[in-house]
Amino acid sequence: MNHILNQRHRFQIPDDLAYFNCAYMSPLASEVLSAVEAGGALKSTPWMFQPQDFFLHSERARSAFADVARCSANDLALVPSASYGLAVAARNLRVAKGERILVLDGQFPSNVYVWRERAAEVGAVVETVIRIGDENWTAALSRHITAGVAIVAVPNCHWADGGLVDLVVIGAASRQVGAALVIDATQSLGALPLDLEAVQPDFLVAAAYKWLMSPYGTGLLYVAPKHHGGTPIEHNWINRSGSEDFAGLVNYQDGFQPGARRFDMGEKANPPLLMGVVAAAEMLLEWGVARISATLSAKTDRIAQAATAMGFDVIPKPDRAPHLLSLGLPGKLSEDIGKQLAAKKIFISVRGTSLRVSPHVYNDDCDCERLIDALKSL
Repeated sequence: MNHILNQRHRFQIPDDLAYFNCAYMSPLASEVLSAVEAGGALKSTPWMFQPQDFFLHSERARSAFADVARCSANDLALVPSASYGLAVAARNLRVAKGERILVLDGQFPSNVYVWRERAAEVGAVVETVIRIGDENWTAALSRHITAGVAIVAVPNCHWADGGLVDLVVIGAASRQVGAALVIDATQSLGALPLDLEAVQPDFLVAAAYKWLMSPYGTGLLYVAPKHHGGTPIEHNWINRSGSEDFAGLVNYQDGFQPGARRFDMGEKANPPLLMGVVAAAEMLLEWGVARISATLSAKTDRIAQAATAMGFDVIPKPDRAPHLLSLGLPGKLSEDIGKQLAAKKIFISVRGTSLRVSPHVYNDDCDCERLIDALKSL
């Protein structure tokens, strides 16, 4: 597969700065920033903002997300964060007293707190999956997916160590015991190909400010059709049937807009954010998610090879994500190691006892060499 040519010219990244922190927050591309500014300009002329515009921009963003996720726009809700989407999932999934909810060891907090709360409500148990020896996350999860598991709540790849979860395998195992599958794809959607038809999740959420390269405060929630009749966590006017008729809004409706739209967040019709989402999605589709994944894999492979020779611990392929690399040191990391690298204008994240490196198509060969040289100096 042909790799994507370097795209640094589309981002406002100084030549002397190496940004390997897309898993923390992606920079906005110039065309995305322009779209956000154009959306902001609409607010300066509210007399030009017509009732239909409340729906137009929302549906364009929904369709853009659907094109990247390769699903029907009817199955997507617009959400402001991963935690919002996970709260919707928790409200609409059955779990009984004594049943188990599975999460990964060290999983991102937003995909843990919500399940602790849900378990406390009904007397269920949140069970943390821990790897044994050289076991990968898929094998570890498979051991735990047995009778009595009601919900499997996991990412596509671990946010801290980059370890992959084979969602097709885990989806099949979950269905076999009657468990619901909830995926937090914040650290993968847009950088890792995903086949929703093969995985068959009940819910999938992704905050869009990382690998979907969209403005902060945007995200998507995939809702399997069997859950379209569920209960939203807020009841706003625009999600109800007939809300296009502004003159008739006080003719209160019990029905909702079709598909997953009943789960949309309030005040979703925010042109600066939504227009930014559309521009970012068009850029990702131009590159192609599979090509993004292959391009980033080449970068992380290069860094992983050099780091392994220096004594860093690296999860081997195929158990690690192509776009997110964790470099672990046997000893304790210096508490200010991130600041040391930032002083050299190299930006990564420190997660526990590891360095998390997350490149994108704006990183060139010089960036990689600068990072490798800096690692040697550690």
